[in-house]
Amino acid sequence: MLFLELLGYLFLILVAAEIFVNALEHLGEKLHISEGVTGSLFAAIGTAMPETLVPLLAIFAGSDNDATNEEIGVGAILGAPLMLSTLSLSLMGMAVLKRRGIRGHLSPERTGLKRDLDFFLMAFLLAFAAMFVPHGEGWARAGLAFVMVLIYFVYVMLTLRASSKLVEEGHGTEAESPMLLSRLGFPQNLFFIVVQLALALALLVGGAKGFIHGVELAAPVLGVSALLLSLMIIPIATELPEKVNSILWIRKHKDTLAFGNITGAMVFQGTLLPAIGISLTPWVPQKEVLLGVVITLVAAFWLRWAALSGGLRVWHLFINGALYATYLVAVLA
Repeated sequence: MLFLELLGYLFLILVAAEIFVNALEHLGEKLHISEGVTGSLFAAIGTAMPETLVPLLAIFAGSDNDATNEEIGVGAILGAPLMLSTLSLSLMGMAVLKRRGIRGHLSPERTGLKRDLDFFLMAFLLAFAAMFVPHGEGWARAGLAFVMVLIYFVYVMLTLRASSKLVEEGHGTEAESPMLLSRLGFPQNLFFIVVQLALALALLVGGAKGFIHGVELAAPVLGVSALLLSLMIIPIATELPEKVNSILWIRKHKDTLAFGNITGAMVFQGTLLPAIGISLTPWVPQKEVLLGVVITLVAAFWLRWAALSGGLRVWHLFINGALYATYLVAVLA
């Protein structure tokens, strides 16, 4: 019965992701913005809602066991970028392996991808360094958290500034199919685009929340700790929107949207959420956490190098998947 429930919530997430992608393409087209902005900002922040809520709820509204709440919070904060930079990217490669081949080209807009990865690496290296700042040094931790928030603000400004030029160069967002609400007789205007987005987000959050609850019930059977649960299992559920949206886009040859959805979410989750973790949790270098952070940084550096050294190919993404497998073997061993 539990696994049927999990399948039901998974189906709900898949349906919600399709509704969300459809509305987002129409929003980007309506506002005349680039695919980079649509993917890296709008899609990334929108689909990051479930994994953003998990650590916040754990830290601010969890159970009476503060230590467990902090473990879940830290694990969820750091597990999300780990999942995005490794497993999510490899699933995108699998989605186009048959059509493009193992050496097939992937063509996201390079300046946007480089900007996303540069800002993510800058912020996540700070999050890594913050683990070695003593908890009593509140001023130092507060300073690092402020810098990470500032990094995201600068990133948003630069991404928006690059939009108009990219649209002129042919990277504007284009919707391929009619809006779903318009098929039901509603007008295709900005108001109903926002209504469809809100409906899809509500379904995404509800589906992910239900999936998380089911995974938590299954966790005792697996015999894992709260920290490992939040690092390994919860992100599988909370990252499903990004995975599904990016797979839908890359299969339509919308590589900029597909990569921007993932790398933009990495920037969002590698700046604002770690800033909260640094400020409100012990944020200490436990073995599982340290290994996860190192694997995430290696995966992001590898993607950046591959993208800027002759262009991305499908097989490059399988290296990211191998890094995730390495992490699983190491922590479970």
